[in-house]
Amino acid sequence: MENTRPFIKIGSRGSKLALWQAHYLQGLLNDKGIDSEVIIIKTQGDKIQHLGFDKLEGKGFFTKELEDALIAGDIDMAVHSMKDMPTESPAGLCLTALSYRDDPADTLIIQKDKVDMTADFRLKEGAIVGSSSARRKSQMLSLRPDVTMKDIRGNVPTRIEKLRNGEFDAILLAQAGLNRLALKLDDLEVIRLHPREFVPAPAQAVLAYQCKVDDIRVRKLLMQIHNQDVAELTNVERKVLNMMDGGCHLPLGVYCRRDEMGYYHAEAYYSANEDGKGKKISLSLSTTNDMAQRIYNQLMTDEV
Repeated sequence: MENTRPFIKIGSRGSKLALWQAHYLQGLLNDKGIDSEVIIIKTQGDKIQHLGFDKLEGKGFFTKELEDALIAGDIDMAVHSMKDMPTESPAGLCLTALSYRDDPADTLIIQKDKVDMTADFRLKEGAIVGSSSARRKSQMLSLRPDVTMKDIRGNVPTRIEKLRNGEFDAILLAQAGLNRLALKLDDLEVIRLHPREFVPAPAQAVLAYQCKVDDIRVRKLLMQIHNQDVAELTNVERKVLNMMDGGCHLPLGVYCRRDEMGYYHAEAYYSANEDGKGKKISLSLSTTNDMAQRIYNQLMTDEV
């Protein structure tokens, strides 16, 4: 008997985390009666491992090749970490659906013998901290100006091995990636940084599903797994990013959440560079209407 289940070709990067994301999506689609195949595509961010993100050209260095394959028809859809996505899709493409949101926090991981229990974040004086995120560098320096921030590249397991090998005293990573990969870190000191204090990237811990605007078949299939509650909050975060005309290399953090009473709360951090001289604001409203504009206005005033 002929298989009548719908079929989708999924484009994904090839790292362990990216493949976790693609396979998670496959599970969701399968539950909806949709078959799929994962096609691995290397991006500029995967190929160039010796430069920090701020040295790479353009804003979509983890997304462009996937989007090119989508436009060419080699794949039906692409799965991305939403925090890596430019705020505007190329002509003919759209973000159709979003996943649940994992823990949005950043996490500091320290070599056990480099821990100082008396110091902020348990980081010893002058610690070398690895991160290629301008946002993480700037926020860490704003809180611990004595530390040295050093670029680190590679996928999550590679970065953790560099820490274990002594190339860094500590590294900063997204907690969502650690959760999804279920890595064993018992030999290291792991400190979750509260997202209201150390502000995550816009849409951190959310997966975005992208396809062609005119591919109504795939768009309808993906809408079956769309998380509208997450979209409402990440829309605020990414609107601020769009107003800044920034990509994921911008020293900007925005985190929006909704409480049990239905009120919306946001924290944001912005710095013109990575020197730690940034500005952090908080805002609470009963609606998300105009929330992004108000966050932007507060960040852009001269008062610190």
